[in-house]
Amino acid sequence: METLTLAIAGMSCSHCVAAVEKALAALPGVAAASVAVGSARIEFDPERVRPERIAAAIRAAGYEPRPE
Repeated sequence: METLTLAIAGMSCSHCVAAVEKALAALPGVAAASVAVGSARIEFDPERVRPERIAAAIRAAGYEPRPE
């Protein structure tokens, strides 16, 4: 397992947190995610999902991830 920590722009409330959590939960290979307004710490299996795919899922949910 690897850990990815991201700053996430555009988040302002618990609905935003839930949307990012849902997007991450749908990805195979994401084992755990701790999401707060403006950031996320994600544990993932690099054999199953790449950081680029994680970032793309967050963008698809309407937010902009950046390396922290």
